[in-house]
Amino acid sequence: MRTSYAGRAVAFTVLALFSLLMLAPFLWAVNTSFKTEADAGANPVTIVPAGGYTWDIYANLFRLGSIPTWMVNSVLVAAAVTLITLVISTLAGYAFSRLDFTGRRTLLGLTVASIMIPGTIFIVPLFDEMLAFNMVDTYWGIILPQVVAPVMVFILKRFFDSIPRELEEAARVDGAGSLRIFLRIVLPLSRPIIAAVAIFTFVGAWNNFLWPFIVTNDPDLMTLPVGLETVSTGFGVVFAENMAKSVLAALPLIVVFLFFQRQIIKGIATTGLGGQ
Repeated sequence: MRTSYAGRAVAFTVLALFSLLMLAPFLWAVNTSFKTEADAGANPVTIVPAGGYTWDIYANLFRLGSIPTWMVNSVLVAAAVTLITLVISTLAGYAFSRLDFTGRRTLLGLTVASIMIPGTIFIVPLFDEMLAFNMVDTYWGIILPQVVAPVMVFILKRFFDSIPRELEEAARVDGAGSLRIFLRIVLPLSRPIIAAVAIFTFVGAWNNFLWPFIVTNDPDLMTLPVGLETVSTGFGVVFAENMAKSVLAALPLIVVFLFFQRQIIKGIATTGLGGQ
């Protein structure tokens, strides 16, 4: 019994040390963001600034930038991308898992193969497409190119494969069609994986900088990561300002993690995304 308690204590101590090690960069960023630029760039580097802590960097960022507007835009874009991605991915994943149609294997192979293609390759054709449809500087121009997620389709397909077919066959005997089975049986059983996919998609859409940066010029349509890069309170290398921007961009995601940490951990265990 004593050996068991001692082993748990050692394991807890090691995990706590690893947690602090993982948190160290973020804690350093928070600490630096409350320094003046002079203290942040001082040599040698000190943890506690000689001139004391200050809110000036954050105050200047809120004064010079439209941070509330950018944050609302990020929420709208990330929520829309998540919702549309879930609809497309769940339907596609279920079709690949259960329906037998012409070209199924070919389409599934192309979907899996597309996972290996870097998204940056499509930047130019996507921008030309948005221009053709007059979607540059619009919410839809930011949202639509982000809703195709082959990796999520594949993950959901694998999960649907694990659901016993006997449940669906019993429903068919009672006269249920494919859509009703999908809505009434498959989706309720898939809540953990759907929640995980939703969280990962939301985080990815929130952190996406390159595409919103390319397709938007209107400050009122910018997302938070893009908008923060347009604000500058100084010249040269501004360590404290850059850290403050990083903290502002990451803070909403930290709140999301605190509320949905069980689903995120379960999603990593279920989908295997932690090994990528």
